[in-house]
This record gives sequence, C-alpha cells and structure tokens, in this order.
Amino acid sequence: MTHNPERQFAPTRRLPAIAHSPNYKWYVVGTLWFAGFLNYADRQVIFSLFPLLKEEMGLTPVELGMLGSAFALVYGLCAPFAGNIVDRVRRKSAILWSLLAWSVICMATGLARSLSQLVFFRAALGLSQTSYFPAAMSMISDYHGKRTRSRAMGTHQTSVYVGTIAGGFLGGLIGQYFGWRWGFAIFGVMGIVLGLGLMRLLVEPRRGYADLEELGADEGAAADQSMSIGQFLKVIWTTPTVLLLMGAFMLDNFVSMVLLSWMPMFLYEKFSLSLAMAGLTATVFIQLSSMVGAPLGGWMADTLRKRFAGGRIAVQMIGLLFSAPFVVWCGQTLSVPSLIIALTVWGLFKGMYDANIFAAALDVVRPEARGTTVGFMNMIGWLVGAGTAPIFIGYVAQRSSLSFAISIAAVALVIASGLLLTAILFTVRRDVDRLHATLKGTIK
Repeated sequence: MTHNPERQFAPTRRLPAIAHSPNYKWYVVGTLWFAGFLNYADRQVIFSLFPLLKEEMGLTPVELGMLGSAFALVYGLCAPFAGNIVDRVRRKSAILWSLLAWSVICMATGLARSLSQLVFFRAALGLSQTSYFPAAMSMISDYHGKRTRSRAMGTHQTSVYVGTIAGGFLGGLIGQYFGWRWGFAIFGVMGIVLGLGLMRLLVEPRRGYADLEELGADEGAAADQSMSIGQFLKVIWTTPTVLLLMGAFMLDNFVSMVLLSWMPMFLYEKFSLSLAMAGLTATVFIQLSSMVGAPLGGWMADTLRKRFAGGRIAVQMIGLLFSAPFVVWCGQTLSVPSLIIALTVWGLFKGMYDANIFAAALDVVRPEARGTTVGFMNMIGWLVGAGTAPIFIGYVAQRSSLSFAISIAAVALVIASGLLLTAILFTVRRDVDRLHATLKGTIK
C-alpha cells in the first residue's frame, strides 16, 4: 500500500504544505498537544484559587467541592452524545469549535460574582470540552495503528500534565498578585489564538485508515458509516474488555480528581505554603514524572502489544497497582520533601496507565465507533468517578481530616487493577480477534 498523502487524507481543497510530509502523523500529535495543554490548564486554574474563593465568598469545603463536581458531572453526562456526534462529523471541526467555545467560557468565568455563577460557568466549561478528547483520540487512531498508537497517545497525554502544571501554578501565581479573575482571562485568550492557528494545520484523515492499512486494504478502503448510540451499546455490551476498561478508568479518575481538586488546599493548610507554591507543588512533581511515565508506558505497551493482545492493559495494571501505596503516603506524610517523593513516584506509574487509557480500548472497537467509545469512557470516568470525588473527599474531610480522605482513595486503584487483570486473562484476546475479522470483512 502506498503512502501518498494526497490520497491518504480526506478530500480538501488545499492541503497545508506540512501535510505532504511522510511524518505528518506525528505532526498531528504535536499540533493537538497544544490543544490538550489548554484543555487541562483551563479546567485546573480554579483549584489553586480555592483559598481566595473561600475568603471572598465564604465558601465551605463542600461548596468548593461543588465547583469540581459541576464540571465533572456535566462533562460526564454529555460525553457520550458528544462522542457520537464526533463519529458523524469532521473531527477537525469538532476540535476547533470545542477549543474556541471553552476558551470563551474560561474568560467569562472571571466575571462570576457568586457561587451559583461559578457553578454555572464550570458546568458550561464541562459541556464545551466534551468533544475534544473523542475527536482528538479518534483522529490520532486513524493516523497511528497497532505499532505506534500507544506512543502517539502517550505523547499527546503529556500535554495533560504540562497543562495541569501551568493551570495550577500560573493560576495561583496570577491570583496571588492580581486576584483570582485574571487567570481565567489570560488562559481564555491563549485558546482563542491557538484555535485560529489550528484552522490551517489540521487535516482530516479517512476513518479507520491506520487499521485498514495494516490489514493490507487498498487506498479506497474506508470504515463503515457511524452507528447510533443504541447500536453502539449493543456492540459494547458484547465487548467485555471495553466494559472492564471503563470501570478501571472510573476508579482511576476518582483518585486523579482527588489530587487535582484537593492537593493545593491540603498543602496550603497543612504546610502553610503560599497559593502559588501550593498550586505548583500539588501539580509539578506528579505531572513531570507522569511525562516520563507516559512515553515509557507507551513504548512498553506498543512492544508488549506485538507479543500478546493484552499488552497495553498489562502496562495499565502495573501503573495502577504500583501507584496505590504512594497515594496513601501522600495523605499521611508529615513533611514536604516526603510528599514530593510520593507525588513523583505516583506520577511515574500514573503516566504508564494514562498513556494507554484510550489506546487499549480502541484496540477492540471498530473505527466508526471510536469517538463514541471515548465519549462513553469519559462519561463513566467523569460522571461516576471524578464527579463524586471532590464532594466525597470534602464530606470525609469535614468529619475526619483531609489527610485521611486522600489516603483512603488508594483502595479504588487496587480494585481497578483487579478489573484490568480480568480483561487480560479472560476477554481481550477474543475481542481483538473479533475486531480483525470485522475489519477484514470491509475489505473488498
């Protein structure tokens, strides 16, 4: 099969010059990296500002938790519908409109004057961001097949870590010197500028291109038309590997949201750090080590995937199981240096898991349903997992301590590891073979 970019990509009047490069599939990952960076920076800014919001508006821990949950609940509820829409429209358009919308909403958050207004803007941010990951993961999966999918998605995943650091540190720094409203305005403007630039850089690929290429399909081969949510549910119900991966993602997202929403406050109150230093310490060590763990996990997963069907899931299981003790350590530590060690090691294993969140699922899902799959995973992960975490931890913290509340979150990671082990032992081989048989049936 030849690799003529003019034939590989979806029809377009004028391709940017960079699209003619044989390495364009990696340029796509690099281009989307900046969108992923802002996707997480914009949602993270508010958590470093909790102390300022508590002081200005007199918010309780549960009310602060509502700001994290408002985003997560709306994001989760709308994710499957956004994913299904992504499977029916150009992924490029979905990415651009999502980026521009959430950037405008981020700017508007700085205008809030009450808890109800803050909750509204956080919910709106969740709605506007639902299309990005389904569209981005679907697009990357059509440029990267079995041999490079985990590395590509792991590289994109590093944008999440850098964005979280930037949102946490810069949000706190700007709030410390200029007030909490300015951080939202600055990050919002950055998103609008980026969106205008991406209009010329992204090229829409044919759906299923990478998988069909690996099976030896000709240039004209393409995946079937997208399916309805009802049809999708029937397919997923008979693909148990995806159900197990969704369960693990839900539990992991619960723990991750504990870190994102409450660690800055934990550091501010327990160790008397400034807003900027609390926001930086809560994010920089775990996110930087995750940046090492994600490419490492991607490389390990691509290597093991060549040897057995559950290779990507095996790397995920190792990441979750080995990170659990360090979550407990974070909650019980008595010094900042000890906490930094725990966050760093936790981040390394977390990155190994994160690199394969969607790559593992898309190994067993048909191309025309991949956006919907990512949407449903986000629904389960954010609605049930992340959506409950801020309020649950706030509730436990009010009745015991924030240290104890953070520590008990580790139980979720152990349970998630068991779900992944079940997939490796009993379901993934059959689901991979069935997908290959389906794809071969589309080759004329």
